[in-house]
Amino acid sequence: MRKTILTLLTLVLLSSCSEKKSTKNLEITGYIKGLKKGTLYIQRIKDTTLVAIDTIKINGDSHFKSEMDIDSPEMLYLFIDRGVTNSLDNNIPFFAEKGKINIETTLDFFTADSKITGSKNQELYEEYRKVVSRYVDRDLDLIKKKVQALNAGNTAELDRIDELQKDVVKSKYLYTTNFAVNHKDYEVAPYVTLAEIYDINLKYLDTIQKCMTPKVSKSLYGKKLNQYIAERRKLNQ
Repeated sequence: MRKTILTLLTLVLLSSCSEKKSTKNLEITGYIKGLKKGTLYIQRIKDTTLVAIDTIKINGDSHFKSEMDIDSPEMLYLFIDRGVTNSLDNNIPFFAEKGKINIETTLDFFTADSKITGSKNQELYEEYRKVVSRYVDRDLDLIKKKVQALNAGNTAELDRIDELQKDVVKSKYLYTTNFAVNHKDYEVAPYVTLAEIYDINLKYLDTIQKCMTPKVSKSLYGKKLNQYIAERRKLNQ
């Protein structure tokens, strides 16, 4: 009996020693239905170019895992290399933050079917994109009507559509400004500001900057926004 207990204790100790705890602050897991073989890349933007920061080989198992360190919440990209059958549907943007993030999708509709969990910034970003897509759809509809008016030589209609398009842009910019102010304690706020309304009137950028919490202001995108606003102010002097 004593030998049995000692043996069990030894096995437990060996098992605990063999389980290495990750020292990384970000764990990305996922599942791609239909993918049996291929290569995945975790990418980030560096100097306006996407660069790979991790490579994952898929061979039989559709699940994947990646571990890394990030200093601040950041928009990363999951890229799939389809080889000779490559397509435009091959990159999933996701707002990474410290902790565990899970990405599930399908091989056939890699981007469209993606479901990302574990990131509050991602959750807020999806909420933002859902609303902004309405402005995009409205603008596309106006572009179609503009082409029709142009072909018909209807200048009055062209002028009317131009004004409607300006209204769409104003609405989008106003919504983005309000979104950034209302979510001042999340890094998604400076991100959407830089990505979507960087050319807005400086007074609105100042408002967003003043609303950011100290934590967000010191984040990757908070610092970039602060730097960008400083540069805008110099140009206006």
